[in-house]
Amino acid sequence: MFRLPLARPGARSLWPLLTAAALCVGALPVTAAALPGGHTVPDSALADRPLPGGLGPCVPGLCPPDGYPPVHNGPVRWRDNGVNVYVGGDFHVREKAAEAEGRVVVLGSFDQHKAAGVSGVYNVGEAGVGSRVAPPVGADWLTTGKDVTVAAGQRLLAEQGVVRHAGVLSGTVLARRTVHDTDAARPYTALRGQLTDASQCYARPGGAARTPTGTAVHAGGETLFTGDGTSMLQVFTVDFDMQSASGGQEGIRFARIPAGATVLVNVVGTHRTINTYSGTIDDSSPFNHLRTRLLWNIPDATSVVFKGTGQFQGSVLIGNQASLATVSLPGVNGRFFTTGSLTHTSPPSGGGGQEFHNYPFDGNLPDCGTAPVEGEVRIHKTDHATGRPLAGAVFELWEETNGTTGLQTSGTRPDTRRGDACTTGGSGSCERRVSPGTYYWLETRAPQGYDLPSPAHFGPLVLTGENASRGVSVTAANHRHVEPKGSLTVEKSDAETGRPLAGAVFRLWHETNGVTGLQTSGAHPDTPVGPGCATPGSGRCRFTDLALGTYYVQETAVPEGYVLPRNLVSGPHQVTAANAPQGVTVRLTNQRGEPDKGGKGGKGGKGGKGGKGGRH
Repeated sequence: MFRLPLARPGARSLWPLLTAAALCVGALPVTAAALPGGHTVPDSALADRPLPGGLGPCVPGLCPPDGYPPVHNGPVRWRDNGVNVYVGGDFHVREKAAEAEGRVVVLGSFDQHKAAGVSGVYNVGEAGVGSRVAPPVGADWLTTGKDVTVAAGQRLLAEQGVVRHAGVLSGTVLARRTVHDTDAARPYTALRGQLTDASQCYARPGGAARTPTGTAVHAGGETLFTGDGTSMLQVFTVDFDMQSASGGQEGIRFARIPAGATVLVNVVGTHRTINTYSGTIDDSSPFNHLRTRLLWNIPDATSVVFKGTGQFQGSVLIGNQASLATVSLPGVNGRFFTTGSLTHTSPPSGGGGQEFHNYPFDGNLPDCGTAPVEGEVRIHKTDHATGRPLAGAVFELWEETNGTTGLQTSGTRPDTRRGDACTTGGSGSCERRVSPGTYYWLETRAPQGYDLPSPAHFGPLVLTGENASRGVSVTAANHRHVEPKGSLTVEKSDAETGRPLAGAVFRLWHETNGVTGLQTSGAHPDTPVGPGCATPGSGRCRFTDLALGTYYVQETAVPEGYVLPRNLVSGPHQVTAANAPQGVTVRLTNQRGEPDKGGKGGKGGKGGKGGKGGRH
C-alpha cells in the first residue's frame, strides 16, 4: 500500500504540503466481494489504499510508536503533522464549542462567533483535553483559503503554530506567527474534488451500490452493525437516521468484525442525523477500539447532523460539496474531512466544550483511482557540522520554465517563481505541493549566525508522475558564520635613513563611540585594544586578533634621540574582511632631535592623520 500523508512539516511555516511515504502492508486474507456486472475480485485487491492524497495516517516526525492514547489532559509527548480537520467550504465556530485538535485546513473562511457569556476561546492544533498529539511546533496549525474572523472579545489560540490565511485576518489570534499568503490553500484545493470522487466510489463503484459484507439493523434503541466475520474490508450501508423514533439518542454497536479489518459505513440519503451516546473517553467501549479503522462515508447528504452525548469514534468523509455538517457532540475522535461547510457548536441546552480530537485513520480502502497529480518538493536546512535542522532560513521555489539549463531569476526570460517565500521552522524544512516539473530552491536569507551558501540555489529537483507520490527533496547545509579577525602592524623607522627603530611605544584604539576621530577621554571615549607595544630591534609592533572595524594608532613615546611627530595619532585604519588575511601595515617615521629632546612626555592629539609615511 502506498500512503501519501498530507503534511507541512515546520513550517514554512510556511506552505502545507503532501509528504510521501511508502509503507508496505502484508497480504490480507483473500475473500470475494461482488463488483458491478457480476464480477468478483478478492477484497485484498479492493482494500489496499488510503484516502486521497494519503489523508488519514499520522505524519512524522514524532508519531506515537504504540498507538494513540485515550482522551486525556497529560503533557504533549507526540507530534502529528497530518491534517485532522479538512473543510472544503467555510468553518463556523458557534455557541460553546471549544477546540479542534490537530492541523486544520479550510478552503473557505474560518469564522469564530461564539455565544455571549461563555468562554471566548477556541483552540486549534493543541487541545487541553484530547489525544494530546499536536502538530509540530512552528508548523501550520490553521490554513484558510479566505478570511479568518474572530468576534470581538474572543480569542483564537494556535499558540505554538502558524495561522496561514489567504484573506483578511480580523480579531484576536494568538499564534507563534500569522502569515498572509494568497496561495495558502492552493496545495489543498485539488483534494476537494478527489475526496468527492472517492466518497462516491466508496459508496457506488461504477455507479452501482457497493455490495455490503454485513447488515445494519436499526431497532431496540441502537443501530447494530453485524459483519461477516471474515472480510478484511467490512462494508455496511445505512439509509436511515441513527436516532430514536422520537429524535432521541441511541447506541451504536458493531459485531463480528475481524481483528485488523477496515470498516466502511456508507451513510446514504440527502439529510442525515447521527444522535448517539456511544463512545467513551477512557477507551473502555468496544466502539472506541475500531476508531483508527472506521470510516463513516456520507456521499450525498446536503445536511449532516452529529449530536448526542457520546464520544463519537472513527473518521468522517462527507462528499457533497454543497453540504453543511453541524457537529455538537462532546467529542469527535478521528479525522473529519468534509468537502462542504462545517459548523462546530453546542446543543441549545446542556454543557459546552465540544471538541474534535486528533486521531488518525489507518484503514485500507478500495482503490478509487485518486492518485495525486501533484507532489511535494522539499528542502531540508541543516547545520553543516552537526546535521541538526535549522530554523530561520528563507527560501523561494522556482520552476524551470525558460528552456535554459540552470536557474535564472532575472533578465528578460527568467524562470518562474512559485508562491511566496518560505521560512524554515523547527523541523528545518520547506515544502510545496506542485505539478510535475523541474524546480530549484533559492536561499535568500541564511539562519541567524550562518553564512549564505554560494551558490545559494539547490536543484534541479525533477518531479514526475512516477515519483509524485514520494516527492523529491534536497538537503542544504549551512556553515556557521565565523567573523574574520585581522591584524595591524606598525613599522617604525628613521625618517632619513629608513632603518628600523627600537623603543617607540604605541597604543591601539578601536573606533567604538560613533564620533569621527579618536577620543581617548570624556564620557564616551573610544576603546583601547590590549596593552601598549614597544618596538623591538625590528621596529615592528603587531596587534592581532582584531575584530573588523576602524582603528587609530597613538604614539606615546619615541626612541631615545628622536622627537615625537606633530600628529601623534595615525588613522583611521580599516580592518575589513578583504584585508583581514594579510593584515594592515602602518609605516611611521621619526625625526632625530637634540640629545635632550627625547620626547618622552609628548601629549597625544585627537583625530590626527598620523606621522610621515602613514599608510595601509
